[in-house]
Amino acid sequence: MPDQTPARPRSHAVRRAAFLTLTLTLAAARAQTGAPVVPTSAPVTAPGSAQSTGGILPLVSVGQRWTSNTETYQIRVDGQNAGRPIGLEVYSPALNLMDYADGRRGAGYFGDELYKKNEPFETVFTLTGPSGTVIERHYLASREHAWESLLSGGLPAGTYTLTVRSSGDGKNSFALRVASPFALETSDFSVNARDSTQQDLLAARLRVPAAWVGKTLAVSNYDVDGPQEALTWVVQPDGTRVNLTTSNDGQKATNTFVVTQAMVGEWPVYIRVLPTTRQYSNAVQFSFRLDNQPVTALVGGFADPGGQKVANQLIVDVVDPQGQPIPGATYSVGSDNVVRPRLPQGWVPVSANVLEGQGTVTSPTELRVAPGNARLRFVARPPQGALTVDAVAVYGDTRIPLTNVPFDLGGRTYAAPVTVPLAPGSYPVAPGSIPGATVTPAQSGIVTDGATGHVTLEYNVRTEVTLTTSPDVLDACDASQLTAQAKTDFPYRLPSTLNLNLPVGWSSDYPLQLRGDLSSSTPLRLKVPVRICRSDSAEAVLAPVGVRATGDASVRNPSGVNVTRSVQNGQRVHVAKTAESVSSLGGNGPSQPGYTVTLQIVSDGNVDNLRILDPLPTGASAPVLRGPLSVSGPSLASLTPTLDGDTIVLPRILPGTYTVRYTLFTDLPADRVVTTPELSW
Repeated sequence: MPDQTPARPRSHAVRRAAFLTLTLTLAAARAQTGAPVVPTSAPVTAPGSAQSTGGILPLVSVGQRWTSNTETYQIRVDGQNAGRPIGLEVYSPALNLMDYADGRRGAGYFGDELYKKNEPFETVFTLTGPSGTVIERHYLASREHAWESLLSGGLPAGTYTLTVRSSGDGKNSFALRVASPFALETSDFSVNARDSTQQDLLAARLRVPAAWVGKTLAVSNYDVDGPQEALTWVVQPDGTRVNLTTSNDGQKATNTFVVTQAMVGEWPVYIRVLPTTRQYSNAVQFSFRLDNQPVTALVGGFADPGGQKVANQLIVDVVDPQGQPIPGATYSVGSDNVVRPRLPQGWVPVSANVLEGQGTVTSPTELRVAPGNARLRFVARPPQGALTVDAVAVYGDTRIPLTNVPFDLGGRTYAAPVTVPLAPGSYPVAPGSIPGATVTPAQSGIVTDGATGHVTLEYNVRTEVTLTTSPDVLDACDASQLTAQAKTDFPYRLPSTLNLNLPVGWSSDYPLQLRGDLSSSTPLRLKVPVRICRSDSAEAVLAPVGVRATGDASVRNPSGVNVTRSVQNGQRVHVAKTAESVSSLGGNGPSQPGYTVTLQIVSDGNVDNLRILDPLPTGASAPVLRGPLSVSGPSLASLTPTLDGDTIVLPRILPGTYTVRYTLFTDLPADRVVTTPELSW
């Protein structure tokens, strides 16, 4: 890595001069540049121990002046191994000030370096998966190395990502391991090559499958700081060692391989620190690409240094009130040893307890745990609310509660009214159909924790009203039967009133109203005998919905009267009176009931000043009015009539037939309209 550590007492210029001198004597190192070579040396066997590390390099996270301050590893959990203990453990997760920062490099040195002692340095280990963060641990500086358990329990199937992120001017060396059959994989990672014991240190194991045959595999190293510092190589499946080009300070070197069938298998990747190194600790990055796309290799598997046991093993249970693990629930541990649960959205904390070890309960969502082995339990309940769904029939201006009304909610069918326990959220409600009604689309039900939402299903009832008159053609003031009926297909009872409204000239001695419960099985039927004295329409009205129907009846024209009077010389004058009902009169004004009255006059001789007394009927509720007169007859007669009270005067008539007409405005029934005229002259 960059020339920044106190372990490099000489200047950068001196270092470069030394490097030039070394290149004159290290011909083998120069042979490493360019394309990979295949030495004739025997295959390398499994490495021996190195500094009590089992020959496997520590991983490292660099806070500043590196390609990235975050290292990333993957753990794959297939369905067969879901729930098995993952056993994710880390050795020396904190930067150890005893390693190098205080100048006390000694037994157990692991390669930690801090370049600015007065500035904080922190490393955060975060494991995330399909449901979010599984665990997060923060580590500041320490003065000892120890194994710590990051996650001992099982995980659901999926791919999980462990990130190690350092902040501060320094680098933190650590080691990782997981329980069998799990593995740590990465395509880009940093290791810490330390000391100069000339051991073959295993950096990674690259597995080359048959599917890669014919493709180009690239193995890169970064910032080895030149061939005087270290050698790197791979061992192919047939045992052939291929030295890799050594990268210079701040540079990257890449070797490419066109994969053949003979190369299929595992490729160990090694690095060895040379005696000519000038560094106690050197961070180196490796990368793997296949046709320019990242591919992963296996890392980790660090052995126990000196048989050390795991310290600070923390087991955290996040369960529901029944003690069952909460799916998707995780926890985090801060650098101050404060443990907090991470609950799925909406879950409500209930309690926190220390089952084993030492700790203090701060709240249901926070525990401060003392160093050492501990087991904690957080209990949370699922968010729980409810939704009440009821139904009403909208019937005019009334709302009638309904029972046993089907509806769909969340893929299940319920019957309203009902209260359904639900997690908070928005729930579409699909009302079922009811015969004889249309349903208003329901609003979604809104449920919040600890509260009950409410949705009302509204059904608008359809009804039908008919009114029949039998007979519907009759003589004046004869009796007919009116039958009013209300019906519906709606199966629920609807309190209703059926009213019958009669026009003027229609009368009945029977009740004109019927109250009852209307439903598909019980229509309402009102039968009433009615005396009808004029042509008109009755009306049936269903309350409270105001649905109406009319029934008509026609009255035959009323009978007329005849009057005959003899004149001198045996001649006679005869008058006949008839009336014909008119349904509506009044022109542009209000309509009025009335009749057309016709007086037909037949004379055998000449008559001067013929007087026809035509009295108006009496007993009406409103004044009876006579309209203008019209006369027709022989043209030589004097046909200009005059009206003197109730007497119509014709100045002179000749033998023949004459017709006098006028309109009579009255609300009297037909049988009381025709009065008897009289003749005089």
